[in-house]
Order: sequence, then C-alpha cells, then structure tokens
Amino acid sequence: MNLLNSFSFELPTRIEYGVGAIGKLAESVKVLGFRKVLIVTDKGIETSGLLSAIADQLTTAKIEFDTFSEVESNPKDHNVHAGTKMAKGLKADGLVAVGGGSPIDCAKAIAVLATHGGAVRDYEGRGKISGNVLPLIAIPTTAGTGSEVTFSSVITDSGEGFKFTLKHPCIAPRIALLDPQMTITLPSGLTAATGMDALTHAIEGYTARVSEPLADAAALYAIELVAKYLKIAVFKGNDMEARAGMLLGSVLAGIAFSHSDVGSVHCIAEALGGKYDTAHGVCNAVVLPAVMEYNMDYCRERYARIASAMGISSDSTENGARRAVEAVNQLAVDVNLPSFGSFGVKAADIEELAFKSFVNGSNADNPRPMSKDDYLILFNNMMQGS
Repeated sequence: MNLLNSFSFELPTRIEYGVGAIGKLAESVKVLGFRKVLIVTDKGIETSGLLSAIADQLTTAKIEFDTFSEVESNPKDHNVHAGTKMAKGLKADGLVAVGGGSPIDCAKAIAVLATHGGAVRDYEGRGKISGNVLPLIAIPTTAGTGSEVTFSSVITDSGEGFKFTLKHPCIAPRIALLDPQMTITLPSGLTAATGMDALTHAIEGYTARVSEPLADAAALYAIELVAKYLKIAVFKGNDMEARAGMLLGSVLAGIAFSHSDVGSVHCIAEALGGKYDTAHGVCNAVVLPAVMEYNMDYCRERYARIASAMGISSDSTENGARRAVEAVNQLAVDVNLPSFGSFGVKAADIEELAFKSFVNGSNADNPRPMSKDDYLILFNNMMQGS
C-alpha cells in the first residue's frame, strides 16, 4: 500500500446499532422533521409482522404514513415508478425502507424521482442527480447487502432485462437503524445467501483496483465477522450474538465496497439477475469462488490477508492466497448454497451474459483486467462445474 496516495471518505449515514435500535425510529423521524412517511417494503416483510413495531411508533408520534409493499426481488423500474406515484399522492416528506437490499434500493430511487421527476433510467450512472432528494431512514432485515450505508441503487430495466445503477452520496440513507432482532426470523437459506453476499462485498471491496485504506480496514473486519458467525447464524438462527455479528459484518462490508468498488463477481451476478431475475445475493455467493480463482495471480498478497482475516494461517503468500479461495468455497458448501447449475443458464445466452458482464460499470475495477472473452471462459468453467 502506498501511503502517499490520496483518497476521500464520506459517510453521510448516521448509524444506530444494537439490540433494540428499532425503538429509535420515532426519535429519528422527528430529528429529520418527517410529517408524512411512505414505508417502502415487500410482501414478505408485510406479512411477517415486522412492520407492527414501526407502525406503532409512527402512530404514537402522530406521523401520517402509508405502505408501499410491491417491491420485487431485484427491484424493477416499474416498482420505482409505482412507489413514486404513491409517495407523491401522500405528499410524503420522508421515506422509511424496511427489508433487504431490494426495498432499500427501491426507496433510494423513489427518493430521487419524487423530487426530480422523470423515469428512473434517466439517472443511470454518476452525475445525473442534483439537489436534494427525499430523506430516507433504512431498517435492514437481512445481513448482506449493506445498502443501508451505500451511495448506490441497483434497479432492473424490465424491458431490456438489464440492471443499471444510480450513484450519488445524496441517495444514501440519512439514518440506518441496525437492530439484530429484525434479522432473527430470516430463514436459514436467506441467511446463508445474504451472508455470503456480505462476504462478497468485503472481498471485492478489498481487492478492487480503487481500494483505499479506510475501506480496507472495514473490509477485513467484515471478513473476520462473517467467517466467525455465518454458519452459527445459518444453523442456530436464534443466536443473537451471531445475528449481531453478521449485521455488523454486513454494514462494514457495505462501507467497504461503497468507498471502493466491486468487481467481476457483481458484473456476472447483475448480468444473471437482469436476464433470469435470480436473487442477487445467491448469484454473488455462487460465483465468488470461481472469480477468486480466476483473479488469483493479480492479488495474491490481498488473498493471503483475507485468509488471515478468516483465521487461516499459512507459511507463504502463495499458500495463503490458495487457502483463502478454498475457505470461501468451503464456506459456501457448508451453508448449503446451490450450485451454478441451479440457475438454469442456457448455453445460447452465454455470449449475451459475457457481454453484459464486460460492459458493467464495475468491470474496470476488477483486480484482473477482464475482456468479454475472459467472461466467456468464466461462464463456460462454471457451466462445466470447474
């Protein structure tokens, strides 16, 4: 690491972390001056009972609110437009997103359209958002995406089957309420997938070509926490320490990659999600070991450091890097993640998927320079199970 390199670090989100943090919602709403709130969530959260504590606090605080619960997995452009219509109808002056990355990302995009107008695709990339957006409070119910502290929102263009990203510090939630109790009912399969998603964020954030020291520190601690607590959270879901460790690991990973970038794992996962609507966290988790193997020669020292963070000792950089890849692959197996073959990828689609991976905005920051042909090799390797 060159200590003379310049970097900047911005975290506009206030984090309230701990068991019972959800109880600070009413106070947070008042601090931000909300009078009319749109809750953005999905059907699963709506039927789970997790919204009751939120509704009770808003009612007691005499805050008018409505609920938009039509967010799909891999939020679509039409979800954003429908949520924006509801926010405008309510004349909402604030948003509360409850759920995993999908509701939080959707809420970020609603925050933009409710104040800026137009269609969500108008704001793809950087530099398209100017001025204030609706302030957002995020309440994650999964430990994986880190969206509660990131500056980006990933939305699917439902017409093109293509994922695109909105990026600006102003769309980061103003306050994130991180309460491990809100993740306690997460099923084991989703706990595994979102936990490996967090690990992906940490590893890609740490190895991206634009990584910087403060993000590196967050990434390494996130890797340590996920390695220690993921299997416990998956198989002993009521273990509050494990749930807390995973939630903290997730937010640290979010801080890491939002101040660095991701790489080819996300490029592939977003191509798959856009084409087949497969769950983003599962895609990341399944693809991660294959991409790490392919990147090996370009980040051996960093991989060896990852092995150390996972509690693995080694007698050389070469051995440490190799053991890091093996450990990540074994962790995916241990928590019963599916194989790449379960995605049902068609051979006829590989050319398109490779191209979409190649043109992804994060491709340039993968530690190994990646051409479309490199992605073709990766897809063929994964299709063959190698």
